[in-house]
Amino acid sequence: MKIGDCVVAWSKDEELRKMGASGGLVTSLLVGALETELVDEVIALRKISEFEGVPIRTSDTDEAIRSAGSLHAAPINLTKFAVRFFEEHPDGAIALPVKPCDCRGIIEQAKRRKIDMDRIYLIGLNCGGTMDPITTMEMLEKMYEMDPKKIVEEEILKGKLIFKTEEEEKAISIDEVEEAGYGRRESCRYCGINIPMMADLACGNWGAGEDETFVEILTEKGLRLMKSAVDHGLIETAPAPEKGIKIREKTNSVMENVAKTWYEKVFVPIEDRSERMKYYMDAMEDCIDCEACKYVCPVCSCDESKCIGFYDPMDSHKISIYHLIRLLHLADSCIGCGQCTDVCPAEIPLTILHKRVADRIQAKYDYIPGIDMKTPPFFEVE
Repeated sequence: MKIGDCVVAWSKDEELRKMGASGGLVTSLLVGALETELVDEVIALRKISEFEGVPIRTSDTDEAIRSAGSLHAAPINLTKFAVRFFEEHPDGAIALPVKPCDCRGIIEQAKRRKIDMDRIYLIGLNCGGTMDPITTMEMLEKMYEMDPKKIVEEEILKGKLIFKTEEEEKAISIDEVEEAGYGRRESCRYCGINIPMMADLACGNWGAGEDETFVEILTEKGLRLMKSAVDHGLIETAPAPEKGIKIREKTNSVMENVAKTWYEKVFVPIEDRSERMKYYMDAMEDCIDCEACKYVCPVCSCDESKCIGFYDPMDSHKISIYHLIRLLHLADSCIGCGQCTDVCPAEIPLTILHKRVADRIQAKYDYIPGIDMKTPPFFEVE
């Protein structure tokens, strides 16, 4: 194997191959990284149910194995968990599975010296989107006529959203559930970055056979992860078939086109400045100043937050100074991950508001945050 290779791979442990998504490769890589002492800890998502997962940091391989499997209805960004690791262990090394938005958040934090990119192993996961757990349970009852408590497995395959219980399996097209107001989170629908080419490995089931993972090796660290797992007898690999490579490319192209269509639907331009200002004031009038959006934001890294320090919750401004500062401060770094919208108790569409500002700034400076280590535009401001 070498950098640039595309392979299919799977766990040699039969039980783990059944437990894990797409042949248990990602879990095997985490286990291999711990057993060969490439890293001190790994971050994984411990499954509580099909609709809840708890991020864990561990050096215990058994605990890593217990976290095997995918969770499309647990939309957690792992960036801040990696930041905390380096706060506690500046010279340590860690590995974790990352969706494109996790990876982009980590890269932005690395630019702000919160994460050491030489000591973090990013196992990238292809991502067609995640779902809100509450609306997903409602969707199961109304559209699938299934009891959410009985769900034992879910997957997204060939444009369909599939749920399984011990007794039955039902599939409905993603287009159908999204037209009904369910399915993927809004920020996922218009996201056009589905394959994490900024990670060390890009892994997924697009182009892979049954119980296999398609892997593109992107960096020296990714190669190290794969070789250590092979040498330790944890995984098997084979060259990716040409047909699989084409399927992966086609799937990604389809997803990009779907995202573009959704983007145009969601981000209808507001050309008139007064209308644009009214749009923001109306959207933010229900803010209760809880500051949850700041704490969950994967790219927020201030040690002394100006958005908090420069405003008073008792002010009566039409738009809180807190939000005005955040809109400006994140204009060059917002990755549109949707975490702020997810946690807002007032149900303010914060991700859309931030992207409406950020997209204009990022386009002006030809900058896409979290794709590489290019210096953010606002870093250049004296």
